[in-house]
Amino acid sequence: MAGKINLGEFEIVVLAAISRVGEDSYGVRLCEEIKRRTGREVSVGAMYTTLYRLEKKGLLSSRTGTSTPTRGGRAKRYFRLEGEGRSALRTSLNTLAKMTNGIIPGMQL
Repeated sequence: MAGKINLGEFEIVVLAAISRVGEDSYGVRLCEEIKRRTGREVSVGAMYTTLYRLEKKGLLSSRTGTSTPTRGGRAKRYFRLEGEGRSALRTSLNTLAKMTNGIIPGMQL
């Protein structure tokens, strides 16, 4: 996808979670990672809506895992951060750092 991609706050959080979780990045696992690190409860529906939107933007790719009896025969969908996703995340984090550094004296992000 050509051009600058503007990410929302939750999109940044989701991309960061995928970056941390790695190859095991699927909806429920990402919700757990975000809850563990931020205390923020995320519904699975909100997570998948965001994951599919980021995939459509070309920032993620996905693959279907094998189905398991514990999931009623359903397969997990795993998501992977692509190069453009890493770049968009890096740009967004740099922009936030530039805007927030110095707001509170002595506070450095």
